[in-house]
Amino acid sequence: MSRRTVFVAPERLDRWLTGFGERHGEVTYDVTPTSVTLSAEDGSSAVVTVPFEPLAELTREGLVAHVLTERRLGVLLVRRGGYGAGVFTGGKLIDSKVGSRHVQGTTKAGGWSQQRYARRRDNQAREAFAAATEVAARILAPARLDVLVCGGDRRAVDTVLDDPRLKDLAALVRPPFLGVPDPKQKVLEQAGADARAVRIEVDQSE
Repeated sequence: MSRRTVFVAPERLDRWLTGFGERHGEVTYDVTPTSVTLSAEDGSSAVVTVPFEPLAELTREGLVAHVLTERRLGVLLVRRGGYGAGVFTGGKLIDSKVGSRHVQGTTKAGGWSQQRYARRRDNQAREAFAAATEVAARILAPARLDVLVCGGDRRAVDTVLDDPRLKDLAALVRPPFLGVPDPKQKVLEQAGADARAVRIEVDQSE
């Protein structure tokens, strides 16, 4: 058996499921609100993680309809060096803002110099997170989102979402948490696609 992870766009999931059966023989489905397991005639299997769980209709058709449901998806990316916020509908980016903040690099100097650099870095990081918070409040908070996916640095994201203005947003956060470089426009656009992608763990007979 070989194991691999694939990510499938929602629009391609139905065809992927059909193709799995064509390659591996008759398939049975074990469907729960959080995952769908495919077991094929040749011993191969695949586990689909239900995005934006729970799945209400526990069938293959219900899974396909669930992933194709049009949602207002928010994406919030925060790192020390930058931030990005975007609103997506049906995979299309309809509103966004990205920005960067300089944060001092580390220094090998010791003593007072090192402490001074550390204080400067902390101040710069606070300024960066404050800027990210303002953008989230302006772009994401009023967007009537169905779900929010975050990425970058977890502590930075938590710092932003701790703002009282974003309390309702914090309740909408769902996996996956996206690992991203410093957010630029193309990084934000790709994050929107990655947030919608369906994760599938495949165990395939050789």
